[in-house]
Amino acid sequence: MKGSVGIGLRRDIADEVLSSDIIHPDFIEFAPENWMGMGGYWNRIRQRAVEKYPVSCHGLSLSLGSPEELDWNFIKDLKVFLDENKVTVFSEHLSYTKSNNAHLYDLLPIPFREDAVDHVADRIKKVQDFLGRQIAIENVSYYTPVAAEMTESQFINSIVEKADCKLLLDVNNVYVNAFNHKYDAKVFIDQMPLDKVEYIHMAGHEQIEEDLIIDTHGKAIIDPVFDLFEYTIQKMHPVPVLLERDYNFEDLPAISAELEKLRSLIKNHWEAVHETSK
Repeated sequence: MKGSVGIGLRRDIADEVLSSDIIHPDFIEFAPENWMGMGGYWNRIRQRAVEKYPVSCHGLSLSLGSPEELDWNFIKDLKVFLDENKVTVFSEHLSYTKSNNAHLYDLLPIPFREDAVDHVADRIKKVQDFLGRQIAIENVSYYTPVAAEMTESQFINSIVEKADCKLLLDVNNVYVNAFNHKYDAKVFIDQMPLDKVEYIHMAGHEQIEEDLIIDTHGKAIIDPVFDLFEYTIQKMHPVPVLLERDYNFEDLPAISAELEKLRSLIKNHWEAVHETSK
């Protein structure tokens, strides 16, 4: 899957991804929580998708930053699901979604602190040991830092090193955070452990105020995010790249054009480097 371009399998476009002549991903990604235990029609759709495409999974509810014990019943079901669906890459968010077992249905930021590094790294190691695979953790968008004692880049680097995990580099999230918190996105990319990146996410966002961008996954990718993606891939080895779109699927040709633009940038850089190194 290195250097391939995929799309998230959402129910709104499942038929199109599986059957149409408009959308042509190299692989698909889905959230396990949205498909685990599903029967009937949607189970048949999942089976068709797994038969047609390589599959990656992007989790929503491990809640790596939560203070309470990991949900081992869920993790046991997750392992079965990943193995049965021949999932090539499993990723999760560097955030938390539960507190006192209450599901908050949002990706909340973890404090950039050394004790949080130790806590999260320990949880990642436990999950990796049980699943028998490394996790790729995603840098998330956040709108206010919480009790920070180090920078976000230091926080991410420390966790990747201590947990011996991989990184899912969300380029749009870097752009969103850089805009909202007024730092240089390219400098942040330079500070990432790019040799540990297993996967890249690309997505659109929405600017709702002069000084505020919200990560929505519902808009087209803007040129500055494509520029940041191009800057990034010149500094690292080929990995799978996913186009994230959660809603606004009406214009399928435009979404297909985004996939093709990602392929074009990859061809210009990663394939050229590969040919040169032969």
